[in-house]
Amino acid sequence: MEINTYAQRFQKAWDWMAQEGISLVMMEDTETRRDQNIRWLTGHPGDALLFLSSDKNAVLVAWDVNLAKIYARNSPVIIVPYNDFDRKPLNALVVVSRTLGIPIGSKIEIPSVTPYPVFLDYVGELTDYDILCRNNSLGAEIRKMRSVKNDDEIAVIRKAAGFTNEIIDLLEKNVRSGKIKTEADAALFIQQEARKRNCEGTSFETLAAGPGRSFAIHAFPSSTGSPFGGQGLSILDFGLKYNGYCTDVTLTFARDLNPRQEKLVSLVEKAAKLALSMAYNGTRARDIAAAVDALFAKSKKQMPHGLGHGVGLQEHEYPVLRNSSDNDWVLEPGMIFTIEPGLYDPQLGGCRLENDVLVTSSGQEILTKARIIRL
Repeated sequence: MEINTYAQRFQKAWDWMAQEGISLVMMEDTETRRDQNIRWLTGHPGDALLFLSSDKNAVLVAWDVNLAKIYARNSPVIIVPYNDFDRKPLNALVVVSRTLGIPIGSKIEIPSVTPYPVFLDYVGELTDYDILCRNNSLGAEIRKMRSVKNDDEIAVIRKAAGFTNEIIDLLEKNVRSGKIKTEADAALFIQQEARKRNCEGTSFETLAAGPGRSFAIHAFPSSTGSPFGGQGLSILDFGLKYNGYCTDVTLTFARDLNPRQEKLVSLVEKAAKLALSMAYNGTRARDIAAAVDALFAKSKKQMPHGLGHGVGLQEHEYPVLRNSSDNDWVLEPGMIFTIEPGLYDPQLGGCRLENDVLVTSSGQEILTKARIIRL
């Protein structure tokens, strides 16, 4: 990302802090509490604390300073080693608040996911400040900002989608030829091909479920030595992570289906087409999900999960495509999300079709080429 991009992101954060009257915010991306907002703001890939003060100072407390100097070089941060604080967030907050001269009585916000006993430690140590730990935090506000991607982000996700499509084609070829025989074969193949393309890896643990296990939304375990691509329905759910950004797709492999299985697949394909026909600028996300739910209901079927979700630095981001009363997301240009209708039956198996879609000012762009593959 360009220097201006990071500067603009920090300015939005500082503007929000000024509006809320908050003097200092701490963000935490550690082994027990991950937060991709730090990467969005700084470019640093992880294992760090980030402090933002209302007077527009930014301190990145990094476990690996050498990496931070490379990845965060374009962001307006001062880089400090985590070891300086005995690798304890509370120690870092105490020292940073004093070093930056945060006025006594000021509001200091810590991550909303901080466990209550740890929150009490902060309150007990920083008695001169008003410690905030709440849902409507700067972190939550930034996650909303991340729902609309800029041109640089879209370019990276397009690249990741291109790699994803290459691997989809190879998967079809190798399942047809018999080179991929088991669930584990499929999962390991994806990991290997991702690394060949200089990806950071997969977006999440690949879910490969052959005909005997595809009835589960997310098969457990994620993959086994069981046959894949045999008679019936097999599901393969995977994504790639490239330069920090994710894709998320699901393929269904179908072989020698009975009439009831054919109906299941047909309904999922119809649902995907219906959802895509509605996924444009200005459409309420809830309306798309409700239309798909209504389509399934006509056939006395019910989808047990949401229709889709945003993708970006994480495989699950905003916006959400879910038929719920509290879903007030409206699609706008720059949003990238999945559309993934699916149906599952203990006897018939499962079918899901998932692609990543970009909303543009003139329409939409389907970034990935996942499909029902008939063997």
